Amino acid sequence: ADAAVCSHSRRAQLRLCLERLKGLVPLGAAAGRHTTLSLLTRARLHIQKLEDQERRALHQIEQLQREQRHLQRQLEKLGMERVRIDSIGSSLSSERSDSDQGES
Repeated sequence: ADAAVCSHSRRAQLRLCLERLKGLVPLGAAAGRHTTLSLLTRARLHIQKLEDQERRALHQIEQLQREQRHLQRQLEKLGMERVRIDSIGSSLSSERSDSDQGES
């Protein structure tokens, strides 16, 4: 009797898991009529598709991080050049003001 109860509860558990799986896997037109095998096959294909999407997303993230580092370096370079240009400009203007004072 115990074996029959265990077997029954296992089947109920399996049915519950399959129902949950049906909610997670896009079944398309075959949603009404599916076998356990077709549901599991669709689940496997769906998982593979999600893994592919994840791989592509990770690749894109790496690409964007590389691009960000490159742009950051360019920005730092531009900042240093601007400081240099500003210092040249300020030394030129101070020289000019010195010569202006000499004329008065």
